[in-house]
Amino acid sequence: MFDIGFFELLVVGVVGLLVIGPERLPETVRTIALWWGRLKRGIQNTRTEIEQQIGADDIRRQLHNEEVMRRLEESQESIKRTMSENVAEINQAIEESKSALEPLNEPLSESLKPSDHSSEDNQTRGAPADQNR
Repeated sequence: MFDIGFFELLVVGVVGLLVIGPERLPETVRTIALWWGRLKRGIQNTRTEIEQQIGADDIRRQLHNEEVMRRLEESQESIKRTMSENVAEINQAIEESKSALEPLNEPLSESLKPSDHSSEDNQTRGAPADQNR
């Protein structure tokens, strides 16, 4: 509140000592300190009464709650936006992977089909058709 340094306090003390005198200076300082304390308490009480009458605490609390809710909504929107971007990227990567794997699936599916040539190969080698009987 007041920016009073050591030098300023020393000047006030010397002036007070010269004006009031050494006998009355301690009593005067004590009296001034009492008045200062009463003034501060009076200002604080007045401020408290005014705040209670206008409901400043409730207004401050409501403003704080609104700020918190606004931040939560912003966070929620940010999370939703990030999630939708990530889902889109994942879906795109899946589609790219499927399209990259399609050429590999065709030869694999053809090689897994039962072929008629295997039974013919067994017969030409002289192997019996039913080995298990």
